[in-house]
Amino acid sequence: MKEVVSVHFVDFPTKARGMVTANADGSYTILLNSRLSFEQQRKTFRHEMWHIQNHDFEKTDVDEIEYEAHRHDEGLPL
Repeated sequence: MKEVVSVHFVDFPTKARGMVTANADGSYTILLNSRLSFEQQRKTFRHEMWHIQNHDFEKTDVDEIEYEAHRHDEGLPL
């Protein structure tokens, strides 16, 4: 099944790189910090897509979710 994902660039007032939300209609919205460099935005986009593709919205342990996502980001075995 293909996911519907919309991406928006937001001028975050913090050091947040990005975030993803699951919408009521089954689609997802990724927000990327517009203050980041293109490379940082690309890495953040891939990180947020990992959450979607890894079905992280069906899980409850946030620490484990982020641990696995960052290991994936670094190319380390899960």
